[in-house]
Amino acid sequence: MAAVSHPVFARVYERLSVAMDRAGTAAFRRDLVAGLSGRVIEVGAGNGRMFSHYPPGVTQVLAVEPERRLRAAAERAALDAPVPVTVVDGLAQALPAGDGEFDAAVVALVLCTVPDQASALAEISRVLRPEGQVRFFEHVAAEEGSRLRRTQRLLDATLWPKLFAGCHTNRDTVAAVAAAGFEVAELRRFRFPASSNSPSSPCVLGRAVKPAPTAR
Repeated sequence: MAAVSHPVFARVYERLSVAMDRAGTAAFRRDLVAGLSGRVIEVGAGNGRMFSHYPPGVTQVLAVEPERRLRAAAERAALDAPVPVTVVDGLAQALPAGDGEFDAAVVALVLCTVPDQASALAEISRVLRPEGQVRFFEHVAAEEGSRLRRTQRLLDATLWPKLFAGCHTNRDTVAAVAAAGFEVAELRRFRFPASSNSPSSPCVLGRAVKPAPTAR
């Protein structure tokens, strides 16, 4: 059991995620999983807002969520999902799955919160088959040298992670994905909301591939 509990944040996030989807996040979620097929592991499923967007080619989703209240909400959301979804307890750095078990992994607004991105991405790589995909939608560090980047650093060192269940705004997630051995095949950078200068507004939406082993 992961035994993760952020009851105040979870209650806020359940409402905030609905408002964010109405404001445009739903479209990003839909783009994130478009064209997926086979077995998928969703890391940090939250309250299950991704489930309704999985395309019919997906044969199974294993949705991993450590926070108890959010996991319960995800279990309810799974009942109405258009594809089979199983919600389980677990941590990004210790995924409850075997090696090479999945065709794709999905992370949405998760890699900002994990204690160690390298460990989480190594686990994602472990459970993916060769040439499997990782789809990621994350808020990330602003441009180097910008005022917003300096603000992000200050917030990450003080209040932001405490208020938002470990979230960090100043992570270079694309670099972390590449450092984990994935080949970044598609990448879109944008602000959400588009006109916002919020610390969490710089975002990326991308697709990366786990390389096939090289022949000796």
